[in-house]
Amino acid sequence: MAITAQDVNKLRQMTGAGMMDCKKALTEAEGDFEKAVDILRKKGQKVSASRADRETKEGVVVTRVADGGAKGILLSLTCETDFVAKNEEFGAFANTLIDLAVNNGCTEKEQILALPFENITVAEKIVEMTGKIGEKIEISHYEVINAEKVVTYIHSNGKLGVLVGMVNTSGADVEEAGKDVAMQIAAMNPVAVDKDGVDASMIEREIEIGKEQARAEGKPEEMLEKIALGKLQKFYKESTLLSQQFVKDNSVSIAQYLNNVSKGLTVNAFKRISIG
Repeated sequence: MAITAQDVNKLRQMTGAGMMDCKKALTEAEGDFEKAVDILRKKGQKVSASRADRETKEGVVVTRVADGGAKGILLSLTCETDFVAKNEEFGAFANTLIDLAVNNGCTEKEQILALPFENITVAEKIVEMTGKIGEKIEISHYEVINAEKVVTYIHSNGKLGVLVGMVNTSGADVEEAGKDVAMQIAAMNPVAVDKDGVDASMIEREIEIGKEQARAEGKPEEMLEKIALGKLQKFYKESTLLSQQFVKDNSVSIAQYLNNVSKGLTVNAFKRISIG
């Protein structure tokens, strides 16, 4: 049967796929729109599979605050090129996904992928969009934290996002302080809130590095452990959030800055996502 330009345009409006792809799909489906949609989805699956090994170094980070400010959610949707990342539809899709995640109480990425989306699942929709756009698309990160007050921050490039959980607020307005701490996290990339949160394997590695450095400097073997532990304390000061010098005022640590804002105010958790 003859496929008209109106038919092609209708399918394009339904699916967002390219004109030639729509024409080929309709021709193969002999004018049956449902079959044509399935053909386009199958094409998407093929494109997705063929691009599975591609790296997604571009994209957007989006955040939400829920439960009256006590829960923070952070999601990154990534793709292959900056051109796609800056596309309005791509950004809108990222925001739709995080809203779905919040509304359904998702705690991990796999739960989002299983959610229904336009009569298919989110995972299937991502495959469909991969076929339509011709690039690998994926939810790369999904993070949730809980605190008395969660403050969010998105860097101006849209590729870096932070959640900060504030506790012991004593009813004070800590939004501005939270933003300051979030920007500290964005800039300094601490490994943990404090030394108690540093992974044991990281501590072991730092001690070994400290020993090797001291050994290379010709220090006696019996002194290596003590020297390495001293270097570890420096690592804590430079790499854990509460011990770091406040970038806006190097005369105080983050812990001191927060205590000056409101006595006892501190951070119980944070998450930082950066694309690229």
